[in-house]
Amino acid sequence: MTLADLGWNDALAAVFAPHFLDGLEPARVVCELRRNFYAVQTAAGEVLGECGGGFFHHARTPDQFPAIGDWVAVRSRSGEERADIHAVLPRRTKFSRRASGSEAIEQIVAANIDTVFLVSGLDQNFNPKRIQRFLVAANESGAAPVILLNKFDVHDDADAVRAEVQSLVPGVPVLLTSSKTRKGLKALVNTYALPGRTLAFIGSSGVGKSSLINALVRGADLPTSEVREKDSKGRHTTTRRELVLTPSGALVIDTPGMRELQLWGVEDGVEEAFGDIKAFALQCRFSNCHHGNEPGCAVRAALDDGTLDRTRFDSYRKLKAEKAASVVRPRKPGALASKPGWNKRSEGAQPFRHRQHQEE
Repeated sequence: MTLADLGWNDALAAVFAPHFLDGLEPARVVCELRRNFYAVQTAAGEVLGECGGGFFHHARTPDQFPAIGDWVAVRSRSGEERADIHAVLPRRTKFSRRASGSEAIEQIVAANIDTVFLVSGLDQNFNPKRIQRFLVAANESGAAPVILLNKFDVHDDADAVRAEVQSLVPGVPVLLTSSKTRKGLKALVNTYALPGRTLAFIGSSGVGKSSLINALVRGADLPTSEVREKDSKGRHTTTRRELVLTPSGALVIDTPGMRELQLWGVEDGVEEAFGDIKAFALQCRFSNCHHGNEPGCAVRAALDDGTLDRTRFDSYRKLKAEKAASVVRPRKPGALASKPGWNKRSEGAQPFRHRQHQEE
């Protein structure tokens, strides 16, 4: 596998030029291992990449560390199949979510992807609102979204479901696929699995992402498992993010199934996913209309005459409210100083200028 096979081009070479002067070489992250360790593909082959001490001087937050699909600048260790990662190149695209926990932390699921396949199973786990949610994150990523309704062989009227989903996501391709019967896979390969293109499969556990990739990439042998009959939910058989090369020359990223997708920085993504509502909003009398009781609201008029589906509007408002609630607002200057014990903790603290004078 060469760097060109991995998507290396003249534009990347131009960005990488300063690193060449420092004696570094380009590599792409093909697998995320344990913390700060990655499998990276260089021109000489695959090696174990490690974020060394120097890397931490300019990378302070999780989103600044390498992610699957990233291009990085490395220095190979003489006589070892290891390399030190010195820098991450600017990302063209990135699919992100908010990491679990109370802190607002961005978790990058995949980087530098051209097409993101949002996979949903047409079994008991099918959820149209979840598809809309993933679409919002996909629009924010910068990659082109495609919705795959997998396992359509288990559904009695898959075409009707496809039409329903298409009405919820106008302008976004919606395809029916089956890794079991292989129907729909040929169109997938001919249209999207093109040489040098990077594709990411994203969705909940048990929707069949790994099975689809195994059907596309002979010899991939990604682990799969059966889903529970009562709710069609599966276990997390993919436990790490990995990039593999397809026979057509496309690169595919498999990701662990997500039990939930907490949105991250998706203001533009919401507007893109609900372009019809945005178009109505532009016709409102007031530019800051909240589509409630304001006079001259074009959105509410569209709801009243049935032009706009109320369920779709409810999903839009819910996602907008979630986005607003996730914004991290800085504390007021007096809030910290008024906390109990603040004065005691600050006792004995010297002003910066005084400390500097003493050091001199």
